[in-house]
Amino acid sequence: MDNDRVIDTRTTEEGYVIRRKRVCGSCNQKFVTLEQLEVTSVRVSKRDETREPFDREKVRRGIERACSKRPISTQKIETVVQEIENEVNSLMTSEVSTAQIGEIVMKQLAQLDEVAYVRFCSVYHEFEDVRDFFKAIETFRAADTPI
Repeated sequence: MDNDRVIDTRTTEEGYVIRRKRVCGSCNQKFVTLEQLEVTSVRVSKRDETREPFDREKVRRGIERACSKRPISTQKIETVVQEIENEVNSLMTSEVSTAQIGEIVMKQLAQLDEVAYVRFCSVYHEFEDVRDFFKAIETFRAADTPI
């Protein structure tokens, strides 16, 4: 039998996460639970034509690598990951390509940090030499939008 009670409830991440503060009825210990809204799973179609479920942790790892040694907080990265997941889910489709996800990530990183954007772009577009970096930077600065 649950012997705890909720003392506070708040929504975070644009309503996708509910944070509840609780207190144990037996020992009066306070603790927090997080409830995350589970939306219908989106499948990702990859370049090799395989498909797999959308994995926000893969997105997070890619963004963390791009943001490595940059002055970007973990909370800001989490917010960006949530925004990307929201945008993918808002496409209202059961399948999305890695190209679509890459474009969404680059758009978010362009707004977050120029260096992180170029780092991600270099991996995503498979830069072969330094000229590719210069082209990406020139395009970014000229258009003030992602490539």
